[in-house]
Amino acid sequence: MSAMTDLPAPAARPGHLLIAGLGYSGAAVARDALAAGWRVTGTARDPSRATPIPGAATIAFAAASTGLAEATHLLVTAAPGEAGDPMLAIHAAAIAAAPRLRWIGYLSTTGVYGGRDGGWVDEATPPAPGQDRSRRRLAAEEAWAAFADRRAVDIFRVGGIYGPGRSVLDELRNGTARRTLKPGHAFSRIHRDDIALAVTAAIGQDLPPGRRILNLVDDEPAESALVVEEAARLLGVPPPPAIPYEAAAAGMSAMGRSFWAENRRVANAATKAALGIAWRYPGYRQGLASILAQQRADHPAQ
Repeated sequence: MSAMTDLPAPAARPGHLLIAGLGYSGAAVARDALAAGWRVTGTARDPSRATPIPGAATIAFAAASTGLAEATHLLVTAAPGEAGDPMLAIHAAAIAAAPRLRWIGYLSTTGVYGGRDGGWVDEATPPAPGQDRSRRRLAAEEAWAAFADRRAVDIFRVGGIYGPGRSVLDELRNGTARRTLKPGHAFSRIHRDDIALAVTAAIGQDLPPGRRILNLVDDEPAESALVVEEAARLLGVPPPPAIPYEAAAAGMSAMGRSFWAENRRVANAATKAALGIAWRYPGYRQGLASILAQQRADHPAQ
């Protein structure tokens, strides 16, 4: 990996960002990049059904090669399947030949670090994925890193994503929130808008070819139950009954249990220094309070 210094890279002039996957996080990046003066094109499986983003163009994922002909920067948000990375499967040749492309960003997962018995990992920690989906993510990281000999490649290892419409506040309102107790078991999270902040900071840097590892997690890894309790406090409602993990696990899906199987705390100091940023929401308390404030501004009855 390229060494990260204590100072961010020099600034670059805004260019043309192609976002492969205008989903929850990709759309937030598009909005921040547009506000910073970037030209933005995003892909969707069916552009006619995608939610328009004012100022951004939307093209079919299958036609991403046309966008690559003009793009200076490429952000890939799609998760790999058993057959590998979908963007590379279809567009690898176009990416390699893209005449103006100088930066590639890939949204991966902190899951590639595997279980650490509650210990800390940072950007220099060797990955040790313990789940099949995390092993696929690491394979995708390595495939994208193959472009680092001629382009800057940023691998963003993202924690659990939450934000407007996707938080425990919504789960409490619709009755699906659970307060699962597993003392000492921490999750690292990131607000959707801080993903956008980090990516927009990265594309604004003039970087040489090479690979960076960037951890997109907030400053406060925390037990799940504490987040539920804080959300309930903000809403002024009782938290759900506390359930020991051993009892809760019996009713979980295999996927649900897999998220609880690993315990790690993810550090981010090198990432924030390299990008020259501080999080908008350094912990879950600030993030949840902001979501609730926006919800109440949009819907005063809530």
